[in-house]
Amino acid sequence: MKSIYFAGGCFWGVQHFFSLVQGVSKAVCGYANGNTGRPSYEQVYTDTTGFAETVKVTYRPEQISLEELCSLFFSIIDPLSVNRQGHDEGTRYRTGIFWADEADAPVVRKACAQLSEKLGQPLAVEQEPLRNFYEAEERHQDYLDKNPEGYCHLSLKTFRYLKIWQHIRLFLADEPDTIARMANCSAILAQMMPQFLWTGFYRVAGQQLVLGPFAGPEACMRIGYGKGVCGSAWKQGRTIIVPDVEQFPGHIACSSRSRSEIVVPVRKADGSISGVLDIDSESLDAFDSTDALWLEKIAALMEIC
Repeated sequence: MKSIYFAGGCFWGVQHFFSLVQGVSKAVCGYANGNTGRPSYEQVYTDTTGFAETVKVTYRPEQISLEELCSLFFSIIDPLSVNRQGHDEGTRYRTGIFWADEADAPVVRKACAQLSEKLGQPLAVEQEPLRNFYEAEERHQDYLDKNPEGYCHLSLKTFRYLKIWQHIRLFLADEPDTIARMANCSAILAQMMPQFLWTGFYRVAGQQLVLGPFAGPEACMRIGYGKGVCGSAWKQGRTIIVPDVEQFPGHIACSSRSRSEIVVPVRKADGSISGVLDIDSESLDAFDSTDALWLEKIAALMEIC
């Protein structure tokens, strides 16, 4: 067993999130890296103790790596926000990753450096050795289990996507065939997100995208490079969210029922695009940054390199 400490805003949601992660044996709310002895919640709330609301995550490294835990942590915070997450503001809500084992330091620093490079900005995430940690009062432990309607800066959609991502990751395991992986991914997304109209993949073939495995009504067989939402996501090399497909220039109407859409590139290890994950909804404005973040993580599972 190993432990790592994540400060990601209000610890209620962070604890609940990591308690759902496969390979994590325990997640505990507490206060870390402050300047006083054992504090109370009321003292930490004054922002005078230097403590940050922090979750101690104890995990089995043979089941989940520290790199994967850091990646999951980044998925639930705004890494550029200073002393604020969601509606919560104050130094107690600052973000950070604290390690008790110095061997973890280069792993954490590398993960943060990679994210900083991707965003093109320095992170507001502290990267420090753990100086102290005190468990929070019992009323704060497993708060969202005790109070399902309680406040959390993490959306319910985040917890649902974690479950989906883990299910796909576990189910696909080491299956080497990309098309087989795409087929089951499409099926799992359709089953676990029934509000989606169409979930599936298009594969790069020359200068066209060719229809791959999908779940939903019939679809366009081929899409040109730079054409429609799928072709544009391929050409631009980025996720595209379209709140209203009728307003997208050059939209290709595969189904009249589609009202909004999100398309995510699927990449190989060398960064080249091998296809796209395409999801449609019958509702306007059905997708947001949370969908984009998690669907990008799911798309990253498609290619075994």
